[in-house]
Amino acid sequence: MDMAAVNSNRVVKTTLIISTYNWPEALHLCLLSVSRQSVLPDEVIIADDGSTIETYDLIESLRKTFPVPLIHVWQADEGFQLAKIRNKAIARATQDYIIQVDGDLILHKHFIEDHLELSKPGTFMTGSRVLMNKRLSESLLASQKTSTGILVSGMSNHTNRFQIKFLRNYFADRYKAHDIMKLRGCNMAFWREDLIRVNGYNEDFYGWGKEDNEIAARLVNAGIRKRAIKFGGIVFHLYHPEKCRERCEENERRLIQTILNKVIYCKRGVSQYDYASVEQYA
Repeated sequence: MDMAAVNSNRVVKTTLIISTYNWPEALHLCLLSVSRQSVLPDEVIIADDGSTIETYDLIESLRKTFPVPLIHVWQADEGFQLAKIRNKAIARATQDYIIQVDGDLILHKHFIEDHLELSKPGTFMTGSRVLMNKRLSESLLASQKTSTGILVSGMSNHTNRFQIKFLRNYFADRYKAHDIMKLRGCNMAFWREDLIRVNGYNEDFYGWGKEDNEIAARLVNAGIRKRAIKFGGIVFHLYHPEKCRERCEENERRLIQTILNKVIYCKRGVSQYDYASVEQYA
């Protein structure tokens, strides 16, 4: 049975979580691409890991005219704490299905639609990205364009830029289905109830790296199956220098322990927060 056809007949309410840190120009372009989606999310939550007032001002300027509720969840800047701010955003989310991206991405106009058509109970979704070089990224930031020709120069990961529905559907359960190392946290989707079941992200992960693989491992340990979105759910990644990876080795050890011990529930997770306790910008 064609799951895309099945899902088109049921209403899935969606929260889009966008993580960001001190790059309002990129976030602006990301939000423009969200506002131009063929299918809009039901709410957008900015998961802000300590940005300064420029990001707050941007969100406030867009909030009144944005086509869906635009919510700003913020925490103080105490180093790279992506797991923590994502948990706060999950706690604040009100919809059944959560799609997460990063604020340095431009979303293809059918990004949300692709994810929803492939959403399926008992699974989570991992996607991929198209990398753009510095020159193309700077051009898009300057022009505020949210789309390019598919053959434009300045992109890598070439096959990821094509939206082809029959291939998207074919590969959903076939592309690296059992490999939790093959995923991108900047393009994932989950049922909120599944995230609550495993207690969201593990906040023992501090600094860049492996928090996305670790939550995927716990979901798989809980019987939630990984699916992949190829030839759809396309995101275009704006160029920036790589983040510091000094804690990646320690995070790798934590990931290995989760896999070996078949951990499902993390102690320092989303259960620390409730809707009322999540901070706005202050």
